[in-house]
Amino acid sequence: MISRSIPYGLWPSPLAPERMAATLRITDVQWDPSGRARIWREERSGHGVLTLQKDEDAPRDLTEIEPVRARIGYGGGDFSTGRDIVIYAGEDGRLYRLPLHTGLPQPITPPFGNAASPTLSPDGRWVLFVHSDGTTDALALVDAEGRGWPQKVSEGADFYMQPVWHPTRPLIAWVEWDHPNMPWDGARLALARLEGDPPRPTGIEIVAGDAHTPVFQPAFSPDGRFLSYILTPGEWDALVVMDLETGARRVLVEGTTLMPPAWVQGLRVYGWSPRGDRIFFRRNENATASLESVDLEGRIVRLDLGPYTWFDQLAVAPDREALLMIASSPLHPPRVISWEDGRIRVHRYTSAERVPLEALSSPQPIQWPAPDGTMVHGLYYPPAGSGIEGKGLPPAIISIHGGPTSQRVMSYNADAQFFATRGFAYLEVNYRGSTGYGRSYRDALKGNWGVLDVEDAVGGARALVERGLADPRRLVIMGGSAGGYTVLNALIRYPGFFRAGICLFGVTNLFTLAAETHKFEAHYLDTLVGPLPEAAERYRERSPIFHADRIQDPVAIFQGAEDQVVPPNQAEAIVDALRRRGVPHLYRLYPGEGHGWRRAETIIAFYREVLDFLRQYVLFA
Repeated sequence: MISRSIPYGLWPSPLAPERMAATLRITDVQWDPSGRARIWREERSGHGVLTLQKDEDAPRDLTEIEPVRARIGYGGGDFSTGRDIVIYAGEDGRLYRLPLHTGLPQPITPPFGNAASPTLSPDGRWVLFVHSDGTTDALALVDAEGRGWPQKVSEGADFYMQPVWHPTRPLIAWVEWDHPNMPWDGARLALARLEGDPPRPTGIEIVAGDAHTPVFQPAFSPDGRFLSYILTPGEWDALVVMDLETGARRVLVEGTTLMPPAWVQGLRVYGWSPRGDRIFFRRNENATASLESVDLEGRIVRLDLGPYTWFDQLAVAPDREALLMIASSPLHPPRVISWEDGRIRVHRYTSAERVPLEALSSPQPIQWPAPDGTMVHGLYYPPAGSGIEGKGLPPAIISIHGGPTSQRVMSYNADAQFFATRGFAYLEVNYRGSTGYGRSYRDALKGNWGVLDVEDAVGGARALVERGLADPRRLVIMGGSAGGYTVLNALIRYPGFFRAGICLFGVTNLFTLAAETHKFEAHYLDTLVGPLPEAAERYRERSPIFHADRIQDPVAIFQGAEDQVVPPNQAEAIVDALRRRGVPHLYRLYPGEGHGWRRAETIIAFYREVLDFLRQYVLFA
């Protein structure tokens, strides 16, 4: 093939903004109790829809005008399945009962607060769920027909997550934790026996976890003998099973990353086989996932699920060893797939997948040393263009993920492909504080937010330059939420190092964030920066708004008008400072959007404006 020479950043890309907006987002997949039907939730321009596929039939929507969306914290835990019904959380905060065949959804809880993580009792009579009014959280119970008023099952903890029923006995389990912890810092696994009608707990026992030991995803074995969970007792995670009769515990898997940061309700990374003799689980090593099974003696077998390298929301069929999940790779957008007897089937694509694989960028893990000698991790995407080459070195976008306790992994990264196919190098920085590289690596950011993340962002950019992978005169730093905070601090502390910055709903004032953010993160800064008022000087030192006079490089700021995590006043304060000083900037406030873009028209506008900004201030500057 004859190559054409086109300047980096101006390559013709098959990923137009309109194509980016057309991609579906699938958030959860589940089997129905028969194992014959698959149900998943997908978002279409911000509207949550439940879709059913039974046996070999074509998929059909279960909901149409009714938005399916749980709204506790960052969401998740939107629905659960029962015999011929599904229970889901509506955007209005209520739980709804919906027949799988015919009939309209009916509310089973009153319009008060928000509900998430509904789970039906084995006999189908009761729904256990998490409830929050924004101030007080509780574990609650309601009859599945909605005839009675919901009753509290447990209260007193600041947060609840992942409630589950025992398959045959009157037992339930759940995860709870308290401020100032986040769930990955420390949490408790509670086990309760129920009595009465409606059932009420007669005693609650904490069986694992504490303020310094996180615990995740309790699950009862199908035969009722065991309670399993993931624990982080030290540097790495462990998959543990506890004998419910004797209390004896066995560690089946250890020394690896199993537990994701529980930013949302309803996460699942493992599941029991129907016979209760082994567990299927996801392992995360060096940002790449593998699916494996482990029996009760600890013997591990890895499954072949090529070409996929990342998996979410693993679900095991109740009647056979068939797995359902959301799978992707850097070259394959997310799909709903099933695995059974070594055979993979695709049930739902999230995009048309019209782009040839050779036109996309294949990332590679890279490392570089931090100032303290720690090796920092990242994923590097080289420019990708079929039959196209550029002259010299490419401009590079240094991408900083949010959280900050998150991780960029070997899944499909639409942003990375959008820019790489235009001739940009693209680096995802898994800075110190990220999940996936051991607890010490993640905990390194405690008390150091605004310092180590900035060091690692700049260090990643320097690593690209030193390896001849990026033009040092055309470096761009980009990030959202906590990543946006890093963007602004990098522009402040290293003026002139980056040609420009792109900040999406970024934190600018730590004082107002601590006072105004939602309950889930109300004390997150106590750990990341320090408690107030003792750490007030540190808050001022690391808040971009107090040092905006040092920003001299062009910056684009994007903000959702209804963001309750990082309110718009955070963005507007820094924009006012830039405007007063005449610093080149772009500010866009998107109506109807929160902490991230959901609407197609917003997504299209965002990518167009980012490209215009890069052309003006980076490519043609």
